[in-house]
Amino acid sequence: MPALVNYSGDDELYPGGSFCPSPMELGRLYSTIGSNLDLYYPPNKRSRSILEAIEGEQHYQEPGIEVLPDECLFEIFRRLPSGKERSLCACVSKRWLMLMSSICKDEIERTTSAAETVSPDENQDIECDGYLTRCLDGKKATDVRLAAIAVGTSSRGGLGKLSIRGSNSVRGVTNLGLSAVAHGCPSLRSLSLWNVSSIGDEGLSHIAKGCHILEKLDLSHCSSITNKGLIAIAEGCPNMTTLNMESCPNIGNEGLQALARLCPKLQSISIKDCPLVGDHGVSNLLSLASNLSRVKLQNLNITDFSLAVICHYGRAITNLVLSGLKNVTERGFWVMGAAQGLQKLVSLTVTSCRGVTDKSIEAIGKGCINLKQMYLRRCCFVTDSGLVAFAKAAVSLESLQLEECNRFTQSGIIVALSNIKTKLRSLTLVKCTGVKDIDMEVSMLSPCQSLRSLAIQKCPGFGSSSLAMIGKLCPQLRHLNLTGLYGITDAGLLPLLENCEAGLVNVNLAGCWNLTDNIVSALARLHGGTLEVLNLDGCMKITDASLVTIANNCLVLNDLDVSKCAITDAGIAVLSRASLLSLQVLSLSGCSDVSNKCVPFLTILGQTLIGLNIQNCNSISSSTMELLVEKLWRCDILV
Repeated sequence: MPALVNYSGDDELYPGGSFCPSPMELGRLYSTIGSNLDLYYPPNKRSRSILEAIEGEQHYQEPGIEVLPDECLFEIFRRLPSGKERSLCACVSKRWLMLMSSICKDEIERTTSAAETVSPDENQDIECDGYLTRCLDGKKATDVRLAAIAVGTSSRGGLGKLSIRGSNSVRGVTNLGLSAVAHGCPSLRSLSLWNVSSIGDEGLSHIAKGCHILEKLDLSHCSSITNKGLIAIAEGCPNMTTLNMESCPNIGNEGLQALARLCPKLQSISIKDCPLVGDHGVSNLLSLASNLSRVKLQNLNITDFSLAVICHYGRAITNLVLSGLKNVTERGFWVMGAAQGLQKLVSLTVTSCRGVTDKSIEAIGKGCINLKQMYLRRCCFVTDSGLVAFAKAAVSLESLQLEECNRFTQSGIIVALSNIKTKLRSLTLVKCTGVKDIDMEVSMLSPCQSLRSLAIQKCPGFGSSSLAMIGKLCPQLRHLNLTGLYGITDAGLLPLLENCEAGLVNVNLAGCWNLTDNIVSALARLHGGTLEVLNLDGCMKITDASLVTIANNCLVLNDLDVSKCAITDAGIAVLSRASLLSLQVLSLSGCSDVSNKCVPFLTILGQTLIGLNIQNCNSISSSTMELLVEKLWRCDILV
């Protein structure tokens, strides 16, 4: 059975893989066609009857079925008894394929006499429930391939999801291809069109007329689609639940209004870089679509008015993303919180919005009482006082992520942690350059007992003193990520490790190049009974001594990354002799001292390994790598 996910459409029509069926199959097909020629021909929307079409031929042609005009072949094809016969016909020529793809499901005539000639075991059509997925990328995206998919999937369960990414530069996808899908795939529930400028309103109109159960539409960089196409979808597909639009310059407020008015089941909307979408479209969308739970608005020309509408009508919204809203001021974000309309809001993400200030973020914390996840990125007008006020007000907060918010300092973060009156479980700081390493008295501050995960990534000012204070305030940490903190030392990290009472499970120290074997020894001694994942990528002072400590103490470790460390064959030998160690993933990328001598040790480790990375291990020859791939055939190896 063909793969159901991301299937490109190759060999869609004929199971054997050949475009043309065998002569025996064609012979049986022609006999089947012949047995159906005397059936009753109901009136059809096509202009010419079969007799008129035959009499209209002006030139003499050799006898054969190919002399029949399209109207006549259409009437024959729609009387074929099963999907297999229709697929065989489509394999004959491009003309037959395109004709076959133009037949709608309700135009296929089911007759008793035809059914009696078909073996129920071999040719019985599968009910079109729409569980098949097809994805066309680049050169494979053509009208012919879409037609083949439409015909081939109709008798194999029905096409449920179709993605078209890009288009063939010579024979690209056009409205004709979508027409074939609309005729042959009424079970289609999800359609994605990415960077397909040759498809316009006509193509979407075909989908709207033929795929009435469509639920999800994803349009990205579709410059030829306008409000007209989106209105057609709204009118023909009332079951729409999800719309994603990005960089569609000709879709605006009218299309969104029609969608909100005619699609009562709409639950998720994402709009990015659409210059014609403004306050009118967003306000109509929010006021009419009462079931919207997920809203994402990015780089749009909207103002405070839209945010006021969101907080007034968005009572069902649980996830909200606001990004690049340059015309929204502090007042808009303040009203969004102060109005207290977003009672069900669980997750809020705000990126590059000038209106987010100390005053507005405090209002959001007070007004969104069920807010559990807050993500602030590039909000340069929020300071320590705003962060502390938000931490006090957000009573349900569980996860806080701050990225490139450079006005936060070490003092603000420490005080915010001690003032959080919630069940905060995760704190993430990324590229916050305002954090500087200073000494601060924390003995009088309340610890944050609920915090389980701490990630501080690429904050160059975050050093040993800051880590020591964090350790005192967060004794229940289980997950620790200090990626890129090249300023920390063994002495700075040790107090944090000693204060983690619960036992660390996942530790990422990638890029902390000042750490040595001493801290790994302490980590293994203090947390070896719970540690499952350890990443030491780029810690150049880590040697085989660390592997000895890990082998002796880390009994439940299953994922170890020592890429670009000073590891040799001797260290790997130690790991292979650790009887209680059951590594599943081992990364040795860039370990130049690991040589061909490691093969027997890696073979032993391969009994449990499912992933091995030996990329850029220049001392291992290509023949040795091939030998490893052969021996560790159960393991996924990167070479």
